[in-house]
Amino acid sequence: MLIIDRIVWFINSGIKIIIVAVIALMIVRLIADAMDLNPFAWTSRTVRRLSDSFVIPVRSGLRGFGIDTKFAPLVVILVVILLGWFVLQLVGTVAETLVGVIGSARSGAVFRIIGFIISGLISLYILFIVIRIIFSWAMLSYTNRVMRFLINVTEPLLGPLRRIIPPLGWLDISPMVAILILYLFQQAVAGTLLSAPFRSF
Repeated sequence: MLIIDRIVWFINSGIKIIIVAVIALMIVRLIADAMDLNPFAWTSRTVRRLSDSFVIPVRSGLRGFGIDTKFAPLVVILVVILLGWFVLQLVGTVAETLVGVIGSARSGAVFRIIGFIISGLISLYILFIVIRIIFSWAMLSYTNRVMRFLINVTEPLLGPLRRIIPPLGWLDISPMVAILILYLFQQAVAGTLLSAPFRSF
């Protein structure tokens, strides 16, 4: 268990360092843009070279919505924080499942092993649905590899629900219904396969 804890700590620390580094870079980019530095100066060229790979794709998306592209660094900050949170959630879910499975295997609790695996998979599936919702708001198309993966994974559940549950105006509520169903199923797993065995005193 100590090894898993150290791996999770290392990954979490790395993700947080990356998030802070990108935020710092975007703040420098905002300051450089506000100061209207000479674009041919070494400082300006260095800042742009380091940040353009983040800013340019976001600018294209903002143009599609008719939003001023000067807000691109701020949007990059929001996106990086959001993606970092998703990765941290993913790492936490996998680690919790592994710890539960290993602990149950040591004690010979077969039903708890199955319960932890099912509960972990449900948590991952709920996370994929949430990520798909947010990415769809960002107008990512099926040509995007991440979005294509999310659609292929979640559509087997969302597709049938979408045909059964009519949208509320422009709002498709099938993802929320899917998350509710998965949560109830996860609680049922926790109340059966993961519940402590009955003891008589």
